[in-house]
Amino acid sequence: MTTVTFRRETQTLDPGVRSGTSAPKHAAAPGGEEPLRYLAPNWFAAVMGTGIVANAAATLPLQFPGLQAAATLVWGLASLLLVALAGVWVMHWLRYPDAARSHGSHPVMMQFYGAPPMALMTVGAGTLVLGQHVIGLSAALAVDWVLWSAGTALGLLTALAIPYRMITRHHFDPDAAFGGWLMPVVPPMVSAATGALLIPYLPEGQPRLTMLVGCLAMFGLSFIAAVVTITMIWSRLLHHGLPPAGMVATVWLVLGPLGQSVTAAGQLATVAPGALPQREADGLDVFALVFGIPTWGFAMLWLALAVAVTVHARKSMPFNMTWWGFTFPLGTCVTGTTVLFAHTGADLFAVIAVALYGLLVGAWAVVATKTLSGALWGELLRPAR
Repeated sequence: MTTVTFRRETQTLDPGVRSGTSAPKHAAAPGGEEPLRYLAPNWFAAVMGTGIVANAAATLPLQFPGLQAAATLVWGLASLLLVALAGVWVMHWLRYPDAARSHGSHPVMMQFYGAPPMALMTVGAGTLVLGQHVIGLSAALAVDWVLWSAGTALGLLTALAIPYRMITRHHFDPDAAFGGWLMPVVPPMVSAATGALLIPYLPEGQPRLTMLVGCLAMFGLSFIAAVVTITMIWSRLLHHGLPPAGMVATVWLVLGPLGQSVTAAGQLATVAPGALPQREADGLDVFALVFGIPTWGFAMLWLALAVAVTVHARKSMPFNMTWWGFTFPLGTCVTGTTVLFAHTGADLFAVIAVALYGLLVGAWAVVATKTLSGALWGELLRPAR
C-alpha cells in the first residue's frame, strides 16, 4: 500500500497538484517539451468553473440587458474548452498511456477523475438552458441527453471505483483528508441537479417517474457520502491545521456538494408535480426548504471559513490548478441560493445570489487569466517540483 500524508515536514508522496502527475522529474523533457505528458483530469475543472459562470447567470434573480447574451458566450467558451480538452486527453492516453494510467493509482490525482463527468454535465445543462437559443431546442436536448448520460455513467463509476481504490490500495494518515476527496462522490449530485432539467421533456408516466426516482437516489448517494467526507475534512483541519499552501484552495471544494444539493433539492421539487401525485410532490416542495435552508446556512458558514483561511494563507499560495476550486463550488452556492429565492420569494436570497455571482465572476476572471498565462508559458504543463 502507498502511504500518503500532507505533513509539511515529511511527504512520502508528492501530490503533484501543479502538473497533475507524480511522474519522476527525470521523465520530463527540459523546458517542458512534452506538455501532453503532464495533462491530468484536474484540467476539466476549468470546464466546470467556466460552465457554471454561464449556468448561474441564466436564472439569476437580477437580470439586466446583455446578461443572457454574455452567459451564452461563456457557455460557448466552456463547450469549446470541453471539446478541446477531450481531444487532447485522448491524445494523452494514446501517446503516454503509462502516465495516463498512473493518475488512476495516484492517491491525490485519482480524486480528480470526478472532474470530467461534472464537466460533461455542466456543459450539457448549459446547452439546454442557454444553447437552445443558438442551436434550437431539439438539438440542445439531444446534446444534453448525450452529455448527461455519459457524465452520469462516468460519475457513478468514480463514486464507486475511487473509494474502492482508496480502501484497497492505499493507507492514508490521519492528516491526509482534503477537499479533493469529495470530487469522486459529487458527480451523482450534479446528475440529480441537471437531470431535473430533462424530466419535463420526458413522456408522462413511468419515464418521468423513473427519471425522478433515479435523480433522488443519486441525490442521497452523493449527499450521504459527502457528509461523511466533510466530517473527515473538518476533523483534519481542526486537528492538523491547513494543508500545504499549494492545496489550500481545495478547502473551497466543500461548498460543491453543499450548494449542489440545495440546487438539486429545489429543482427536483420544481419538476415533481409532473411526475408524482400531488401529495408526494408537495412533500418534495417542503423538503426543498426544510433541507435546503439549513444546508445553505452551513454552506455560508463554510464560505466564510474558506475566505478567512484563504486570506490567512494568501501570501504563500502558489498558483496551480486547484485554484479552480474557487469557481465551480462557489457557482453551486449561487444556483442553490437562486433556487431558494424561487421557492420562498425572500429578497434575502435574491440579494445574496447576486452578491455571490459577482464574487464568482471575479474569481473566474482571475483564475482563467492565470491558467491561460500558465498554459501559454508552459508552467502548468511541467512536472511538480
